[in-house]
Amino acid sequence: MCGVVGLFQGCPAVSFCPARLRPDRTDRAQDPDPDAGTSAPAPAPGAGDGGAAGEEPYRSPFRTWYERASVRQAPRRLVTAADGGVATFFPPALVPLASHRLVRDLGPAAYEQVLVQHLYRYLDFTAKLEYLVVNRTALGIAHGSVDLGLPREMRLDALKIYCDEAYHTLMTVDLLEQITDRTRIAPRLPEEPYFLRRLAAIQESTEPELRPLVELLFVIVSETLITGSLSAIPRDQELLPQIRDTIQDHASDEGRHHAYFALFARHLWGALDTRTRRWAALRLPGLIHTFLDPDLDSMREELLGYGMPKDSVEQVLAEVFTSAGVQAYARSSAETTVRHFAALGVLEDPEAREAFDRQGLLPPAGPARASSAPAPDPADPVTRRAP
Repeated sequence: MCGVVGLFQGCPAVSFCPARLRPDRTDRAQDPDPDAGTSAPAPAPGAGDGGAAGEEPYRSPFRTWYERASVRQAPRRLVTAADGGVATFFPPALVPLASHRLVRDLGPAAYEQVLVQHLYRYLDFTAKLEYLVVNRTALGIAHGSVDLGLPREMRLDALKIYCDEAYHTLMTVDLLEQITDRTRIAPRLPEEPYFLRRLAAIQESTEPELRPLVELLFVIVSETLITGSLSAIPRDQELLPQIRDTIQDHASDEGRHHAYFALFARHLWGALDTRTRRWAALRLPGLIHTFLDPDLDSMREELLGYGMPKDSVEQVLAEVFTSAGVQAYARSSAETTVRHFAALGVLEDPEAREAFDRQGLLPPAGPARASSAPAPDPADPVTRRAP
């Protein structure tokens, strides 16, 4: 229970205070400066030159939020029986399974189901990312349980993100239900997306006091990743208009979120001591892949559900999701995120740089390696929310 009854304060929002990780902390260090205003916090002891925001004033990415946010001005996207029957439910070029001949050989009805199920996966992924992960962090920032001494305006902006993400959840779940009613195709979805199981596994292998930091880093990753596929979807004129418009509504908000979490990363990194920064840097590549790697288990179950023989299913997955293709996709999608962290000095640590390189997140280092660089996979190997 949370609310006015007993003025209960046991908020489950993610809680993280970098000061607790510093052996030299004092009680005074945990108290925010009441006169901080909109100035960014000074680096924590040991933060030194790691790219903290310093004294640069906070410039909000949400200055036009009340006029432009989807939750403030976008209409509900209604799917009706009168909508054209020839529209597609997801661009086939962006559905990995649709590219394989064995899937096309299943016939037109199954092929359409593949496109619809990919849409369902995208919508389910989006909704659960927003309300189960991102909004926990947004609430923690706004509430102050993510204790970074952030400017007041930055905490207020976290509430705008909270509103955005709640609305994104509503509009994606609403659309999923409408498409289900229109197509009569039942969703083949796991109870939780694979990224949640992978994130939970990383947190369970982490000492308890650092688990909230894992979630903060994951949210920064998820909010700053960019893929070309979701910017292309709203331009696809063969797509059902309500799907196209819903994704465009979402994408228009996410640009502001990207800018916000790029700034938030600077505050977070500046508050960590040297040892914790290094610990975090070594885990970033795994968190990027946690978000971007394809959910093979879900797609395996889907193909088996169409009656495809098990050997053929494994052939499809192996040929569509090659290690080179998945790695190339991750490198391309994470380029901006990696650049944000590189600006904070993450790649200056040789071991951290080697971890990024080993997981295929850095470009080839010169002509000697150019010929061995994997070519991008023609099929987008992952469902991704709007950039």
